[in-house]
Amino acid sequence: MTCLNRKDLGLFALRAAVGGVLVAHGTQKLFGWFGGGGLDGTAKAMEHMGFVPGRRSALAAGLGEAGGGALLVVGLATPAAGAIVAGTMAGAIAVHAPGGFFATSGGYEYPAFLGACGVALGISGAGRYSLDHATGHALDRSWVGLLAFTASAISAATVVARRQDVVRRREERAADEVAQQNGIGLS
Repeated sequence: MTCLNRKDLGLFALRAAVGGVLVAHGTQKLFGWFGGGGLDGTAKAMEHMGFVPGRRSALAAGLGEAGGGALLVVGLATPAAGAIVAGTMAGAIAVHAPGGFFATSGGYEYPAFLGACGVALGISGAGRYSLDHATGHALDRSWVGLLAFTASAISAATVVARRQDVVRRREERAADEVAQQNGIGLS
């Protein structure tokens, strides 16, 4: 008779908690559940935050959170799930970074924590109580993790850089408008 393995049980508990939170956040964005804005409301918010186009960005963020979270909960393709979560949280960190670290001041503490959990689970694997284990780890291979984390890092860096460019251009336009209203810079 096999007894419960504490390490694998701990990985299951961590996957369920982190994945469950991510699924809830993703479904807020996608469907408006749990008081969320749904795809339309989230698209407007994403545009406002500098993620252009907003609807595609909202869909990507919602799917990254809900999909990555669901994969973590069931422990399937865990390296890819962890990479998806980490990449999605990189975008959220970029938005919250001006607020500093702590969430109490609007900082990036919370998305950084979720992203770090995604990285840790992606590296460690899901453990025995998972679909990865049940399928003989067909999607839980070192090369899957390397490929997924590389693709996630490149994608996240691209999205964050594009957002920063949009935000910078908006700030420059706003400064120009203020200068014109004050009569500065007129020819």
